[in-house]
Amino acid sequence: MTQTTNTTPTHKPRPWVDLLVSIVIPSVILMKLSGDDYLGSTWALVIGIAFPLGWGLFELLRYRKYNFIAVLGVISVGLTGGIGLMELDPQWLAIKEAAVPLLIGLAVLVSTRTQYPLVRTLLYNPSVLDVDKIQRALAERNSEAEFEARLLKASYLFSGTFFFSSAMNYILAKWIVTSPAGTQAFNEELGRMTLVSYPMIAIPSMVMMIAIFYYLWRTIRRLTGYTLEEVMSPHLHGSEQPEGPSESNKGR
Repeated sequence: MTQTTNTTPTHKPRPWVDLLVSIVIPSVILMKLSGDDYLGSTWALVIGIAFPLGWGLFELLRYRKYNFIAVLGVISVGLTGGIGLMELDPQWLAIKEAAVPLLIGLAVLVSTRTQYPLVRTLLYNPSVLDVDKIQRALAERNSEAEFEARLLKASYLFSGTFFFSSAMNYILAKWIVTSPAGTQAFNEELGRMTLVSYPMIAIPSMVMMIAIFYYLWRTIRRLTGYTLEEVMSPHLHGSEQPEGPSESNKGR
């Protein structure tokens, strides 16, 4: 019998490469090369936008990460380029910057009414946690209902991080990008906004995400008796963990 092999490469997170390609390089191009002596405003915008757009498409095609958040990211970059090339009012940039995280936040809320809440897909999933092991422990302790209630609360908190990003994106775009689209000044402001958005929006959002994961882990620990190491997905620690809770957590 012929055995089918999976030829899709394993995706390994590369945060520094993502930061360089999606934030630093486009920002430098937009801020430093938009003058007529260099690329000019149009070509600087096209090349600057091409980096995150091309990287996002590469990730999607290479690793087949066809999730809606990645697709929205590619669409977002494409819309930014379209606003600049079509020389639309900068107001549309602020609306676009706010709309993308707003749509994701609403999708998270809507997903809580379906069989596949997004918080399960992104935080409580087999690639991060040993979900089967956790579910068995919850069933043994009759804690499934309480855990589902906590998971729902985590979903609300998760959607809140995107609403925060939406509001901050709009404020930042209105504050920084004020020049007409298609000009050198617009490109420079767009590059500045891209750089500033990372410490002002991405880092606080990341901190909130970590806090939500910590909340979820504390819930799992209290309801199952397992430590974080004991419930991490087996492929992350490369060894099988014992089925029962650790001795230090028994009787808690």
